[in-house]
Amino acid sequence: MDQHQAALKYLFKQEFTKMVAVISKLYGLQHIEIAEDIVTDTFLVATETWAHKGIPLNPAAWLYTVAKQKTLQHFRRNKIYTEKVMPQLSRQQQEYEEPAELDFTYQNIKDSQLQMLFAVCTPLIASEAQIGLALRILCGFGIDEIAEAFLSNKETINKRLFRAKEKLRTENVQLEFPPESEIDNRLDSVLHIIYLLFSEGYYSKTNNQTLQKDLCLEALRLGIMLSEYSKTNLPKTNALLALMCFHASRFDARKTNSPNFILYDEQNPDLWDAILINQGWHFLNLSAQGAEISSYHLEARIAAWHCMKESKPEKWEEILQLYNKLLLVNYSPAVALNRTFALYKANGWQQAIIEAEKLKLENNHFYFLLLGELYTHTDRQQAVANFERAYALAKTQTEKQLIRDKIKSLDKPSDGNI
Repeated sequence: MDQHQAALKYLFKQEFTKMVAVISKLYGLQHIEIAEDIVTDTFLVATETWAHKGIPLNPAAWLYTVAKQKTLQHFRRNKIYTEKVMPQLSRQQQEYEEPAELDFTYQNIKDSQLQMLFAVCTPLIASEAQIGLALRILCGFGIDEIAEAFLSNKETINKRLFRAKEKLRTENVQLEFPPESEIDNRLDSVLHIIYLLFSEGYYSKTNNQTLQKDLCLEALRLGIMLSEYSKTNLPKTNALLALMCFHASRFDARKTNSPNFILYDEQNPDLWDAILINQGWHFLNLSAQGAEISSYHLEARIAAWHCMKESKPEKWEEILQLYNKLLLVNYSPAVALNRTFALYKANGWQQAIIEAEKLKLENNHFYFLLLGELYTHTDRQQAVANFERAYALAKTQTEKQLIRDKIKSLDKPSDGNI
């Protein structure tokens, strides 16, 4: 990719979301697809013009100017302004018979993006569609990238996004901040989608490491955006930011040049990002204000312990107690499984096997991976049997390779199926 293309790609990621949000705020979410088309056309003009004349000194301002012109032309030409927008405008605006100009000031861009975040995270839309919309409208990801993130295809993603946008229209979802009395409840949905978006990157099944990291960074950006707005700068917002910072700090230490990833016990702590760890502690301290203890608080404290390079004796005991509390706040099979691993590290494999056998997560390859690990201490045959069940359930080549390596480490020949 040459310098010109790289600059355009960066600008598209940065400015696409801002421009779509501002246009949608002025003309309404019912015209969100038109807003996307206008912004896409603006970038096409930029690609053609800048190829001959070079990139202007202020490329963002150039894009905003072209977007304003294209928006006015479109709404005049299609009479959407006079037929649909005009009745909603004030009497004074109607007298001029001219649509209001797009406002690309910093504050309006910021407000528009925050309002778009709340609109996209309406409970009227399924979580998977919310994530797709967030990636497209709030993060500027292309359809190909979204399809890769979901291990899907363009046609499926386009249909999913179309249905989600149609829901925004038919339910007349407004691009505005919720009433103050509703912000706290709506914020839970917004934080959940950011959490899922981060998880999509951090635990991604795609081998595209750049895409994985971009997903995590975009989730962090959206979280920081919330923390900069007084009504959403709440302890649970800062707790989620702390959680993401701690996890993101170990991102590079988990990756290798091969498709495999490096397990926690094998990571080089020197590769952990000290700046992100410090940011994590900053947000964790902010999250301590008030009496609320959310699942994000507990997960952030667990992640914080994982970022301590020195192996303190109480480390795994503290993590175990935090998982015990997390199970009471937000039970899930994944939390129960992680709690069993913490029990193993804190109290040994004997207790962990007893607890693990109770879970009976028959369709979870991580469950059999943990059982395999536990049985390596007492019964090699059982260990291999569990690793083989994990292999059969694993969905990606990365996971399968990890399990192959586990079996090889036991010096036991396979039965030919692996």
